[in-house]
Amino acid sequence: MTRTLSLLLAATAALSAQQPTITNANLQTATAANGLPAALRAAMAKQTTPAWIGYAVAKIPGDRQSCCWYHEGQRSSYGCGLEGRPASPASAPAGPIKLEGPTHITVLLRVERGVVGKLQSFSADCPLDAGGLPVHWLTNVRPAESVALLRQYAEQPEASTDGRRRLNDAAVQALAMHAGGEAEAALEQYALSGPTVEIKKKASFWLANSRGKRGAEIVQRVLRDDQDERIREHAIFALTQSSEPGAIPAILKAAKEDKSSHVRSKGLFWLAQKAAKQAIGPIGEAIDRDPETEVKKKAVFALTQIPNGEGIPPLIQVAKDNRNPAVRKQAMFWLGQSKDPRALQYLEQLLAK
Repeated sequence: MTRTLSLLLAATAALSAQQPTITNANLQTATAANGLPAALRAAMAKQTTPAWIGYAVAKIPGDRQSCCWYHEGQRSSYGCGLEGRPASPASAPAGPIKLEGPTHITVLLRVERGVVGKLQSFSADCPLDAGGLPVHWLTNVRPAESVALLRQYAEQPEASTDGRRRLNDAAVQALAMHAGGEAEAALEQYALSGPTVEIKKKASFWLANSRGKRGAEIVQRVLRDDQDERIREHAIFALTQSSEPGAIPAILKAAKEDKSSHVRSKGLFWLAQKAAKQAIGPIGEAIDRDPETEVKKKAVFALTQIPNGEGIPPLIQVAKDNRNPAVRKQAMFWLGQSKDPRALQYLEQLLAK
C-alpha cells in the first residue's frame, strides 16, 4: 500500500468517524470547502420542505457527552430524535466507556422556507433519528466559520416566543463545546459585554463549566465588576460549576463584600453547597457581622444546607447566643425543620424549662 493511499484511507476514516449515525433520513452529503455560508445557501435552495443541515467540528477535550438515554425495564437505549423521540433508539454501548470521549460535536440546524428555526448539538457518537426528513451533511467545515455562524444565532434579538430564546441558548451551548480560540473569545465577549442579560448569564455558566482556568478567571471578573446584580448572582452559581481553585475564594469574597445584600446571601447559600465544612466559618462571620438582618437570616438558612448535618451545631449556637432576636427566631425555625436528633434534643430541653 502506498503512502498516498494510506493517507487517503486515514482521512476517509476520520471523516466517517466525525459523521454521526443518522437513521430515518434522506441523507445527502456536500462539501463546505468553498465556505460554510455558501454550502448552507446551496442546501437550503434544494429544499421546499423542512430539512436538517448538519456538520461536525472538533470539540473541547474531556468526556462531555450530549445524547439522549432511555430506560425501559432492564433495557437501556440511547440516541436522539430530531423530530421527537426516535422510533428505535440504539442499544446502550457495551464494554468499557472511553475515558477520552468523542473528539467532535455535531451541529444541526432545522430549516424551513429558508429560515433556521431550531439548532441542536450532540456528541458525534450520539445516534440520531431524523424523523423522515432530509439531512444535508456538510464536510470540510472550518471551525472559525462555524463559530461565526453560531454567533449570528446567539446574537439575534430575542423574540417573545420561547423558540427564539431556545435558539439563542442552543447557539451559545454549541459555541461552548467548540475547540479553539475563536469560540472561547466569543464566550468571553458575551460574558463581559453581551447584548442581553440572558446571553451574559449563559456565557458565564459555560465558561466556568467548560473552559478551565481561563474561563473561571473571566467569570470571577464578571462577579467583581458587572453592575447588574442579576449577572453577579448568576456568576456565583456559574463558579460552583468550576473545579478551579480560585472559584471558592471568589464566592467567599462576594459573600462578604458585594454591595448587594441579595448577592451576598446567594454567595453564602452556594458556599454551603460547594465548600461544605469550610463554609461554616464564613457563614458564622456573616451572621455576626453583616450589617443587614435579611442577610443574617439567609446565612442561618445556609447552615442548614451544609451536608451531613455539619451545620447543626453552629445553628444551635446561633439559637442560644445571637443578640439579634430575628436571627435567633430564624435559627429556631430551621432547627425545628431539620429533624436532626441534636436539634430535637436542644428544642426539648428548651420546652422542659
